Amino acid sequence: MNDTAMSTSGAPREADVLVIGGGLHGSSSAFHMAVRGAKVIVLEADYVGRHSSGVNAGGVRTLGRPLPEIPLALMSREIWHTLRDTIADDGGFVPSGQLKIAETDAELDECRARVALLEAHGFTHEKLIDRATVRELEPALAPHVTGGIWVERDGYALPYKTTTAFRLAAQQHGAQFFEVTSARRIEQRGTRWFAHTPRGLFSAEKLVITAGAWAGQLAEQVGERVPVHPEGLMLMVTHRVAPFCRATLGATGRPLSFKQFDNGTVVIGGKLIGIADLAGRHGEVDFARLVRSANTVVDLFPHLRHLGINRAWAGVEAFTDDSLPVISPSRRASDLVYSFGYCGSGFQLGPGCGRLVSELVLDGEASLPLDAFAIERFTVHDTSVPEASAITH
Repeated sequence: MNDTAMSTSGAPREADVLVIGGGLHGSSSAFHMAVRGAKVIVLEADYVGRHSSGVNAGGVRTLGRPLPEIPLALMSREIWHTLRDTIADDGGFVPSGQLKIAETDAELDECRARVALLEAHGFTHEKLIDRATVRELEPALAPHVTGGIWVERDGYALPYKTTTAFRLAAQQHGAQFFEVTSARRIEQRGTRWFAHTPRGLFSAEKLVITAGAWAGQLAEQVGERVPVHPEGLMLMVTHRVAPFCRATLGATGRPLSFKQFDNGTVVIGGKLIGIADLAGRHGEVDFARLVRSANTVVDLFPHLRHLGINRAWAGVEAFTDDSLPVISPSRRASDLVYSFGYCGSGFQLGPGCGRLVSELVLDGEASLPLDAFAIERFTVHDTSVPEASAITH
């Protein structure tokens, strides 16, 4: 249930930790802190799961990660496999395995080089497979496929179900969620943080910013400029069709995230970029780009040529210039932690990164190295702080 009670005294609502942003990363962070006894308040400008947490393909994917993300992804995947033990809900997780398809000999060489690179760094979860093995796994694939990379313990889950499950689990441990409550201005006074919202003032000793595409605006208020920009991510779902695909599929040479649910519908994503309206807080579907993605699917599964699209939708996600997230304490202010900029690939990381954020907040350090995601990796020459009244979340 959403907390709607207003403060009648005008005094700020207080907590140990304020979390700004109620998507999967915010809800997971809130859960991991609340289960350790922290009093947590989550402020969400729209509703929980509205943007990147609800508008992604649901891939539980360690496959294809940038090298710095792999330890985080592997740790988070173990949580996915025991998610019901953690939050009393499995989030719809299906360990289908993930397959990255090569469609030419050159693409298979890329896959071969990728697996060799990972093995040189001690990672063995990605396996190179040949054409025959691909056909054994997915017999319906077009015959031109030359091989690929297979990760057996990957899979997919249901984004909105997962995000809601973390939110409910956090609430069961005392966390409060305030939806339609945008943090328009943040400030630190002495040892406490304050968030100014249309529904009054909120205060805590510690602040966590997990506000997705709007997080960069909030970071600017404390003088930390991050090269982050919004994109409108899209998904589409088809009509039902007889079962033909078991694994979650991606492609080497073109964007693709593809899976068939038990009810026969097919979900098609893969960083499909639509139109992002940051000020209006919504994404718009670009149907021309959806057509190109649909053509990719037909190339791989020709029998789907006449399959109809049931619906398509879009949300807004934050992309950084170096394609890595910010998971970091502030270097300009005390008791402030960031977790944003997951570049369309943050869903799988949500359970694990929520735990790491809780460690940063409550222990002062995380159990995995996070140097690659530190906010100070961005060179900032202009350290002036903009007028806070001009920044909205």
